[in-house]
Amino acid sequence: MAGNKSYTIVEYFGGDDGYRCGYCKNEKGNFSHGMWSHTMTVQDYQDLIDRGWRRSGKYVYKPIMNKTCCPQYTIRCHALKFQPSKSHKKILKKMSKFFSKGELPTGQDDGEFILANIAITLVRTFFNMILGTHSKEQGNEKKKHRKHGLTPTKSSPNVGLINGSRVGADPNRPPCRKAKDLRKERRLQKEQMRQQAGGVSSNVTPTPATPTPTNQPKSLEDFINESLTDNPLHCLEVRLVPVSFEDPQFTASYEQSAALYARYQMAVHGDAPSECNESEFRRFLCDSPLEAEFSPDGPEVGYGSFHQQYWLDGRIVAVGVIDILPNCVSSVYLYYHPEFASLSLGSYSALREIAFTRQLQKQSPKLCYYYLGFYIHSCPKMRYKGQYQPSDLLCPETYVWVPIEQCLPSLENSRYARFNQDPDAGDSRVLKDVGRTLVLYRRTVMPYAAYSCKRKGSSDQTEVEQYANLVGQVCAERILLYRA
Repeated sequence: MAGNKSYTIVEYFGGDDGYRCGYCKNEKGNFSHGMWSHTMTVQDYQDLIDRGWRRSGKYVYKPIMNKTCCPQYTIRCHALKFQPSKSHKKILKKMSKFFSKGELPTGQDDGEFILANIAITLVRTFFNMILGTHSKEQGNEKKKHRKHGLTPTKSSPNVGLINGSRVGADPNRPPCRKAKDLRKERRLQKEQMRQQAGGVSSNVTPTPATPTPTNQPKSLEDFINESLTDNPLHCLEVRLVPVSFEDPQFTASYEQSAALYARYQMAVHGDAPSECNESEFRRFLCDSPLEAEFSPDGPEVGYGSFHQQYWLDGRIVAVGVIDILPNCVSSVYLYYHPEFASLSLGSYSALREIAFTRQLQKQSPKLCYYYLGFYIHSCPKMRYKGQYQPSDLLCPETYVWVPIEQCLPSLENSRYARFNQDPDAGDSRVLKDVGRTLVLYRRTVMPYAAYSCKRKGSSDQTEVEQYANLVGQVCAERILLYRA
């Protein structure tokens, strides 16, 4: 392979066989195309999710939208324009009461329980498919790939929190400042002094708040900051940790994080210990194909896969797994301590991740979207993702983004829908020349046209054309398709 250029390397599996749907429980109704990614650049993954792909560990899949029983539409939220809804404000107030008074709501958040249960069912199906139970041939091949490790990443810097001053009633007098704001500022100054004395921390705080004019609604950061009360009974700290076994913060917290995952899976989903052991945790939430990358115009933390850890009074109580990509923060998974299920940690973490996206956008202007995964209108419990507005759904035929409110009427009439209303519009990255698809053959990179001349045996052009159509011409000319 040439030089130091980074390539994405994948093996394509097709998608002819149906498997159990985690949404409607149809035993053979869920259909998707899939590929195993040995390694992947963040730009390639950004382009793939903008064509309806999504990863689970190193397995990358794309639902067959007009065939699967419950079509899954990629959804993104415009983070910069987001305003918390009434229900979001209630969740933040609930967190505030817990931090300040220790009040823990009674009962389980049923919605989040069902959503998480669906997610883990789907992921296990994917892994079973590639590791043996779905196909013995594919399983034997995939066991060899589990030996691949992760790319090292750098630790992330701290971003401080500063509250703005408020104007006094008398314009001729100096601005008044609340005692709460002064205390926060003093606390920030102490934290900065501590950093200068002992190095950089990786705490994640909302974007510094600015004074909100009285005629404008409060920002998401205002509501989050208000929930983090002064002199709380419980102290919350959010840390962004790169997924890398060469990162000291990741390795130091690995055992505690793995134990939390196992406890969550057994208590919430009824898993057996063998189903959520350390190797399963590593395969599902630590093995990522994404290479850590740093760019001069990118965020300081870099791009790649991260764990956003929620530390409460010195222990991890929740972990949000996210990917930071050139245009977005993509939510992958969340697991938490079952004791705090009634705090709606799924929704709270989504709000924190939207605020984090806004924070990164200040460093990298094009990074302005928050991807929530898939929106499944046919499953009422999955419609909650449409509440993070404004949001768009991805048209499954032209791959353009359409405001969700324009899509809902079509989804009320049919599970599968084309959202682009222009009948003449098509895929701007449609496959035009399969011969230019890059393949990796005997450790050599070559276009498919050259490879097909060397290949012996039956032609694989139909399979390669299907793959190239799904990833599009641009990615087909950049991603390496492994050929045995």
